[in-house]
Amino acid sequence: MNSTRCFRRALLVPVAAMALSLISLGPGPALAQSPPAARPTQAPAASTAPTPAPSATPMPPPAENKSPADSPAAATPPPAVAPVQTADPFGEEISLASKKVVVLKGTANWDSAFDTLMESFKALTALLDKQSIAHPGNGMIVYTSTDDTGFTYLAELPVDQEPKNLGKDMSIGKSPEGKALKFVHRGSYDNMDNTYEAITNHLDDKKLEAKDTFIEEYITDPLKTQEDKLVINVYVPLK
Repeated sequence: MNSTRCFRRALLVPVAAMALSLISLGPGPALAQSPPAARPTQAPAASTAPTPAPSATPMPPPAENKSPADSPAAATPPPAVAPVQTADPFGEEISLASKKVVVLKGTANWDSAFDTLMESFKALTALLDKQSIAHPGNGMIVYTSTDDTGFTYLAELPVDQEPKNLGKDMSIGKSPEGKALKFVHRGSYDNMDNTYEAITNHLDDKKLEAKDTFIEEYITDPLKTQEDKLVINVYVPLK
């Protein structure tokens, strides 16, 4: 707006200066007088014919007032606004329902945790595929104990029917149930520490007490998905 105002002032200043100069100079020099014209001996007779009045010019019809709603542009509805994508819920209270699962118990070191968990999922999948048993649902890891070097866990796959000829450390059981908090992790397994740190801070802020276990549900198939594209729901059962 300042640049526009300066531009308008630049246009107005020369016009005002010209008007002031004309006023200060006053009227111009008198022109030389010409000799008076000879008076006629007889004034011409005034014309008796009246001067015709100027013909009236028809006025244009008044413009029709139209409301903005009558305009074609106004009649067009505004484009729909795309919904805003929100972040994943963090600490959502849910109730876990128990499912029939085939279970593989194992232990792992933190340095090779993801590879060990994937081997467990491969062993369970191979067992079910060999017996043509579907596993409708996501694979889960239930952490039963942890220390500085590693942890013990249960790898679980939901099943509709019980498989036969179970392998070593395999069994049929039920997945965890009850009240829990749901958290979502997106990315590689190596970055899970950041998620669990945020979970710990959330529990401390809310003064909530968790049970001595937590569950990871792999929403994306970890055997077919790039590790940095994983989506994992973390469930923290509450006391």
